[in-house]
Amino acid sequence: MAKFELKLPKMGESVAEATITSWLKDVGDTIEMDDPVLEIATDKVDSEVPSEVDGVLVERFFNVDDVVQVGQVLAVIETDGDSDANSDILVEEVEDTNELVQELEQTVTKAKETITPVVSSGNRFYSPLVKNIAKAEGVSQEELDGITGTGKDRRVTKNDILNYIQNRGQGPKQVVENNKTAIEPVKTIGATKIQNPVVISSGEDEIIEMTRMGKLIAHHMVESVQTSAHVQSFIEADVTNIWNWRKKVKADFMKREGENLTFTPIFMEAIAKALRDYPMMNISLEGDTIVKKKNINLGMAAALPDGNLIVPVIKNADQLNLVGMTKQVNDLANRARTNKLKPDEIQGGTYTVTNVGTFGSIMGTPIINQPQVGILALGAIRKVPAVIETPDGDFIGIRYKMFLSHSYDHRVVNGALGGQFVKAVTDYLEAWDVNREI
Repeated sequence: MAKFELKLPKMGESVAEATITSWLKDVGDTIEMDDPVLEIATDKVDSEVPSEVDGVLVERFFNVDDVVQVGQVLAVIETDGDSDANSDILVEEVEDTNELVQELEQTVTKAKETITPVVSSGNRFYSPLVKNIAKAEGVSQEELDGITGTGKDRRVTKNDILNYIQNRGQGPKQVVENNKTAIEPVKTIGATKIQNPVVISSGEDEIIEMTRMGKLIAHHMVESVQTSAHVQSFIEADVTNIWNWRKKVKADFMKREGENLTFTPIFMEAIAKALRDYPMMNISLEGDTIVKKKNINLGMAAALPDGNLIVPVIKNADQLNLVGMTKQVNDLANRARTNKLKPDEIQGGTYTVTNVGTFGSIMGTPIINQPQVGILALGAIRKVPAVIETPDGDFIGIRYKMFLSHSYDHRVVNGALGGQFVKAVTDYLEAWDVNREI
């Protein structure tokens, strides 16, 4: 018998670790090649780890909620065939690992007797340095979770926790005693203090635990509102030409390309052109520094099976023709619905688009996807009566129209730029060539 090491695979250049959310196979279970063995989660996306061989699961090295580094051995699968030198080495490594685990468990037990250590949660990951500082300074898990991170992917850095420790304890805190007040102790998030109301439920209410993805989205949305000065501009676009053109070509497009031509890639093309015209909308803000992005990477909000949204990214969107844009949009949307997105495919966005019209809304006020400075909501296309101007005079006709809602960060984007950008998108849509060939 031979033994195969199932390791945490590389999930992208920017992903170094993942959290185990569930084991799908128990020790002793028979496994076929490509069977999912466990589910993992990064701070961006959830995915499965499949087996690369047929065999029997004989050992698991981590538990649910453990954080694992890329390349670490997750489990051992015993396969048919002659064992080789590698299996002997593996046995020795397993024995060494077991001894190391026992030593670590003893160390952890001793540490717990003095202080409860902070851990990376489903929402946030902390470096060993940050954890050690928190332990040495007596920073609790709740306090650490409340610190606004300034590092990559909003992680808490050494300076973040040191600044928090220096400013901790300033100002009085309210205390809840015997459930006689509806206010919890004040939580400090950066320089902002928030009071969370205590939710009291009756026996008839249904208590629903938020999903891990729901918690991540909630944290991301609150953080964005606290970070950016949101302001909106609205404009109505006449998309009659686009409506009629798509109706004329979509059947031939499907026959030739094998893809469904939706409105989304058409809108994405216009938005990419407008970003090229107004590059100061294609920026991010890091502290007091503006980063002007070279590439135009469009985030596209897509619905997950549980109703939450995820934002896969179309890289270098301005370099794609309509066929290429359609294939990218359809591929990312389909894999989002089946939880098949890779972590790198939801990172690196420079501007985000969300189609609220999918749910019947005519407009919306979307929240900026940090650290970007703008997001565009596409409303439902409606058939409405409208004034049509002609050389022979004005008359009333039936037109297809939609609202575009542009949210932008007023710290760096003024009303003129925010309005000009969404007007440019509208101009590209309204100037659509009804005789265009694909």
